[in-house]
Parts: sequence; C-alpha cells; structure tokens
Amino acid sequence: MSEVAVIIEEFLTASKIDFEAQKNTFLITLPGEKKLQTHCALVIGDHSLSINAFVIRKPDENESGVHHWCMSKNASMYGLAFAINTLGDIYLVGRLPLDAVNAKELDRILGTVLQYSDASFNPLLELGFANAIRREWAWRVTRGESLGNLEAFSHLI
Repeated sequence: MSEVAVIIEEFLTASKIDFEAQKNTFLITLPGEKKLQTHCALVIGDHSLSINAFVIRKPDENESGVHHWCMSKNASMYGLAFAINTLGDIYLVGRLPLDAVNAKELDRILGTVLQYSDASFNPLLELGFANAIRREWAWRVTRGESLGNLEAFSHLI
C-alpha cells in the first residue's frame, strides 16, 4: 500500500467515513442534508489524487440552464469544479498533487465536496427536473402519498 493510500485510509477510518478500498481507489459515501448521500471516488494516480463525486444525473430539461448554473459557480469554488461525463451526468471533480495529501487537506476537500454537492442539489433539480417534480407531486397527491421530501419544491407547483 502506498504512503498516500495509508494516509487516506487512516483519515477515513478516524473520521468514521464509510469507504471501500480497491487498488489505488477509495469509494466513499458522504452523508448530506438535501442530497442524502454523495458518492465520491478518490483515485491515486502517479502524480495526483483525483476526486470525483456524483451530483445528479443528466437533466431531463433545460440542460443549457443547468450547465450555465454550474459553470457560473466554478470560478468561486475551492479545489473542485462541476463537470459532465459522456452520459451528461454532473460531477464534482478535482485533483491534488500527491505531496499535498494529508489529513487536513483531505478534511478540507471532502468537506468541500459535501458542501457543494448538498448546496447545489435542490437548485440543480429545480433547473433540470421541474416537470418531473410536478408530475411526482401530482401523482403523490392523487394517491395520498407523503409530500415530505418534495416540500422544498412546493413553489414549483
């Protein structure tokens, strides 16, 4: 196990963060409030640690508005940026040089992942899935189902 892998494993264990270790990769789950879980991969490369965290799937609608929102946030973000994969799903991505990987920086970057993922979740859902939210709301109303986790979007109805 590399020195960086030992640092990461010790940090995750001490921080009580759920993780699965694979060769040069740590798959972690960060708990949130608006986005209940953020799945993140820490990949140790030859010269850097890559951080990749799933935020939302490809928007159903208003894709350019969603991308504009993400791009407008990138310039003010620490260590991470919004990106899309080949399917159009939205991620937070970043890189750290291997010699910068320590407990303090891991705490900072994973806290940043959690903050950006959680804070962006509802705005991105509103921009990219408003019609789906309205359909789900109507379906739940007709069936008498709970609207609890949709309350944040009541202004869309």
